[in-house]
Amino acid sequence: MTTRLPLVIVLTLVFASFAHAQTTATASPSPAPSPKPGMSRAQSQRMIIATEKKFWEAWKNKDMKFFKANLAADAIMIGDSGVADKKTAVSAMEGTPCEVTTYELSDIKVTFLNSSTAIMTYKSTQDATCGGEKVPPTVWSSSTYVMRGGRWYAASHQETTAK
Repeated sequence: MTTRLPLVIVLTLVFASFAHAQTTATASPSPAPSPKPGMSRAQSQRMIIATEKKFWEAWKNKDMKFFKANLAADAIMIGDSGVADKKTAVSAMEGTPCEVTTYELSDIKVTFLNSSTAIMTYKSTQDATCGGEKVPPTVWSSSTYVMRGGRWYAASHQETTAK
């Protein structure tokens, strides 16, 4: 009996370790697929510029769906009437319709702060009225873009009347 007890203990430990190894092996998750390669800076720059131009086209066409889909949830807008969050800015645009005859963007520059944040600066000229008032014909603008979930979203926009 005394010789069997150590043998039983050893065999129990061996079988327990095999059982544990099999449970761990089958319970471990399969390796994740390789992440998709990120956009190059040139691709990101083209995407940001194209998106900003689409914002202007959406403004001209009164397409608030585009604004809702492409502004970051925590976006802020800065203008001559102050600072507004996404909801307030979209509501203001819906409540004060603008008539945009023409617009043009120039002097466009995109500066990357890191791989997921970029600032776009540019000059815009426009012939437009909002709420019956003429908007400044030329403004300097900056828009900050953030990469979230593999997509670029506008997180901030600011305009200063050009002199």
